[in-house]
Amino acid sequence: QVQLVESGGGLGKPGESLRRSCAASERIVNNKAMGWYRQAPGKERELVAAITSAGSTNYADSVKGRFTISRDNAKNTVYLQMNSLKPEDTAVYYCYAYASRTHYWGQGTQVPVSS
Repeated sequence: QVQLVESGGGLGKPGESLRRSCAASERIVNNKAMGWYRQAPGKERELVAAITSAGSTNYADSVKGRFTISRDNAKNTVYLQMNSLKPEDTAVYYCYAYASRTHYWGQGTQVPVSS
């Protein structure tokens, strides 16, 4: 069973940066995409950023120009660089991987953004 382990800073201040990582426990066969969702209090889970195995990226409008997703296929790892943080970025962030019509999820990490 593939496991996704998230790591990286979890406390941010407005205007500052955080970088999160998500490593798969093994190579994910037929991996189509990896990325991040987030869920803020009282809101639905939303896609933050995704990257395909070929390197194509997709971002939520709210993070375009501020967040950057990247991946290292050799390390089975995806990264999320979060710059110019805003209080509205406060949420629980979940890493995911999609392969063979299956979603795999990380454990989720609370990322508060507050001065």
